Amino acid sequence: MDASFQSLRETVQNNCHIADARHASDYTMCVYLLKMREYFRWEQGYPYGASIPGAEVGEWLMTREALWEGLEDRPYQDLVIDRQRLPPFESDRVNALLLDHGLVYSGGLGHNSRPHFFLADLERVESQDGFHILISGREHARDLTAPPAMSQGNTIYVRRESFRRMLWEKLEEWRWHKNDNPMGRAIASYDFDHDLERALDQMTDNEVDVVVLHELGEVMAGRQLGSQWQDMLSNLSRSRSEIMARAVRDHLADALSTLPALLERRQAGSLHFYMANLNGMRQEIFPSLRAAYEDWRNSGRLDALQKLVATARSHWMGLAEGLLELHRRHGQQAAPHMEALIDRHHL
Repeated sequence: MDASFQSLRETVQNNCHIADARHASDYTMCVYLLKMREYFRWEQGYPYGASIPGAEVGEWLMTREALWEGLEDRPYQDLVIDRQRLPPFESDRVNALLLDHGLVYSGGLGHNSRPHFFLADLERVESQDGFHILISGREHARDLTAPPAMSQGNTIYVRRESFRRMLWEKLEEWRWHKNDNPMGRAIASYDFDHDLERALDQMTDNEVDVVVLHELGEVMAGRQLGSQWQDMLSNLSRSRSEIMARAVRDHLADALSTLPALLERRQAGSLHFYMANLNGMRQEIFPSLRAAYEDWRNSGRLDALQKLVATARSHWMGLAEGLLELHRRHGQQAAPHMEALIDRHHL
């Protein structure tokens, strides 16, 4: 494997460049520049907290965008491992060859059918409730977005390095204003002011488990909703109704897995961090969760949250099934009906 590793890494990174060439423009300019700054930090090996020279970033950015201009229409490349040629989206077949070498790979589709690829050191393998969980460490190839976790079939990929980087970005964002909010309370659970690296490691260790819980919930929700759910999302691509439908499924996944476990563990930092990430459409359609969280903050009792989670499971499942029924009935004209249904059934 040592002799062919560099070739494999270059192939995976090239596929990452092709995906970025096609989809980097999906972001707003502000988000794009922030992501590119952290992408530069990863690629050049700058530690967290280190000052990044603006001129160097600017030159790198122009070079990278020039590279992308020549790649947008290129096809994704097959991977060659142990003299076998494998399509880039056949992750299970690729990992059957890589895991024994201490490596893990993923090629899959995220939001808006955006391809994501990565190659990393395998940190550990876990099995839980019939799911195969692959937790990776140092990343050798990645794209701009680098989602911290994804599920494909019964396999869940958790990217510890990407998750740690995401925590760093959230810490940096919070430090701009230092508001008294759930993110600030989560950060206060760790000693970021005196030992940044150790605090990041501790928070990553704790919250990676929560990521696994959400991905388990996603797979559980997928089993209950069936393949028709993805067909429905394909007809709603890049619309408000798609954002709303994804928020419904996220809440269903968390009601099935994440929130019951968080309440059982009673880890205040993780509850604060969960609420810190409840934003946008997810917050809009689930206002009672914020109220139950504030009740816990004020009283120290979890009663309101526990009662709400028990209700949420059936609520979001019923709403998701209602969306599927509207899609079966109205097809590609279902979007306004679905939006109206969700708007009538906030929890």
